[in-house]
Amino acid sequence: MMNEEFTPTEAIGRSLMRELYDWVEAGIVAVVCVIILFTFGIRMAGVDGASMNPTLHDQDLLVISRMLYQPVCGDIVVITKPNHQQKPLIKRVIATEGQTVDIDFDKGVVYVDGAALQEPYTAEPTYHSYDMVFPQTVPQGCVFAMGDNRNESWDSRAAEVGMIDARYILGKVIYRILPYNQMGIPQ
Repeated sequence: MMNEEFTPTEAIGRSLMRELYDWVEAGIVAVVCVIILFTFGIRMAGVDGASMNPTLHDQDLLVISRMLYQPVCGDIVVITKPNHQQKPLIKRVIATEGQTVDIDFDKGVVYVDGAALQEPYTAEPTYHSYDMVFPQTVPQGCVFAMGDNRNESWDSRAAEVGMIDARYILGKVIYRILPYNQMGIPQ
């Protein structure tokens, strides 16, 4: 076996090549991890409009997650169900499968399974109706969702949106990034 000896210049060159290879490998692994994370874990979504005031505002930037997500009443979610607005909807889950929703539009009160919801997050009581007739029972695998700005929100009260198949839920809002002065977990 022959013992290879390198000149100092060759040794430095090989060391630099090894270091460069390590950096390229680390970069590729990082890019793959980010792609997997954003494909299956977290995503970004922007608020477009005032339907979630006072909780969320137009142009807020949100982080959402779908990993192991099962809809729960009170969650703020991003919905990709096709609609005439041609954009994702950001709404709050009011009821899940098997629950019955009733709305007294004269009093502005939302009931789920006969109990009035305590909704400190809404802008005002729910006086605006669309074309859905209540009470409604949420079908299996679906949710009923509404915006927090109830009288300015196009949501499950409208037949075009209606009951939302959970497969159209892109994810749950887990964090607000922008604006910086309101960063945090939206309630």
